[in-house]
Amino acid sequence: MALSYSLLGEDGRARRGRVTTARGVIETPVFMPVGTAGTVKAMTPRDLAETGTQISLANTYHLHLTPGEKLVEKHGGVQKFMAMPWPILTDSGGFQVFSLPRKSLTEEGVEFAFEKDGKAIFASPEWSMQVQMALGSDIVMAFDVCVPYPCTREAADEAVDRTHRWLDRCKASLTREDQNLFGIVQGSVFDDLRKRSALGTIERDLPGYAIGGVSVGEGHGLMMKAIDGAEPFMPKDKPRYLMGVGLPEDIVGAVGRGIDMFDCVIPTRYGRSGTCFTRRGRIRLEDRRYRNDLFPIDPSCACYACQNFSRSYLAHCIKTEEILGTMMCTYHNVYFYHQLMKEIRQAIEEKRYAAFCAQFEAEYLAGDRERRNEHLDQLFDSFAVGAAATLPSEKRPVIADPLPVAPREERGPKERPRGGRR
Repeated sequence: MALSYSLLGEDGRARRGRVTTARGVIETPVFMPVGTAGTVKAMTPRDLAETGTQISLANTYHLHLTPGEKLVEKHGGVQKFMAMPWPILTDSGGFQVFSLPRKSLTEEGVEFAFEKDGKAIFASPEWSMQVQMALGSDIVMAFDVCVPYPCTREAADEAVDRTHRWLDRCKASLTREDQNLFGIVQGSVFDDLRKRSALGTIERDLPGYAIGGVSVGEGHGLMMKAIDGAEPFMPKDKPRYLMGVGLPEDIVGAVGRGIDMFDCVIPTRYGRSGTCFTRRGRIRLEDRRYRNDLFPIDPSCACYACQNFSRSYLAHCIKTEEILGTMMCTYHNVYFYHQLMKEIRQAIEEKRYAAFCAQFEAEYLAGDRERRNEHLDQLFDSFAVGAAATLPSEKRPVIADPLPVAPREERGPKERPRGGRR
């Protein structure tokens, strides 16, 4: 069964859609948890199902290295191997390959040394398709040229052309009819290159399209600029995927620009270090203020972690390196992301996405102020390109009370939150 996309509603550029695959229906906009090496770290498949996962990711490069795609194929494919019956998307491995320090790029592909034993490996569009066909994923990503940020215009221009040529080779090499190839739009932060890449990619008439080359250090504003350079030229009847994104504010801004699908390691990676997402921004449980705090991570959250454990208990688990602490923080973060997407879908259906974004600014972004490297006004104003047009000041919601914290006498001395945007 070929993948199909149904556009159910719009609010400005924000889209409410549905992706139908042989293994299930995906309501969009959607967040996809990342299981790089065949597992979403600190979560069981049962946890993922409970939190609301509709689709998840695995990575071609890492599964090729270990245990090898042939073993995964013997299991009956990546879904059975991972015990995740829902649709699976596999990244092509291109991002990982181009992130390596020592590599040799030619028109044929990329040669690099395996980081553990120094063994030479050659990756090409044909190699990526062969591995992904053995893995048996539902959505297959093209092998593209991912340029870093910053890069020269010449490098970005060359990457766009080579990505188009490699896409043709991917399309010719993918022979499984039950897999769906997504092309990837490149172009760095250059608007004309993003447009050219988008137009060239959609000429190949694929089941879906992705915007790549973002979340590589360019910051929120340039990320939104990259979307604006490509999205207006992408077809409305196909799903749109923003690769490797991201933070909640990145997702909210990208949805307002017509993006349907997202993935990122942030909720799981942050969770493993005790950093949790809440409606009032992030909190770091290792901060001294939470050591005697009897409230849950987020009192408004209905997830298993918030219904059963206090901040102080989870802070204790993180401090003593007990696995339960990382598991519960990760569980909460993935649940938070899925709930965010559910609320986004509802806001688009009810044509109130601008109001949703204003509320998001007043609650989440304002609560996260101390941890940001970018000005809040710049962040919110950037949403105006899409459905989330800035509301008049008199219509903006008043910031809600911050998350409750135990009284001062029950806590240690105040400690400034640590961490930044990345």
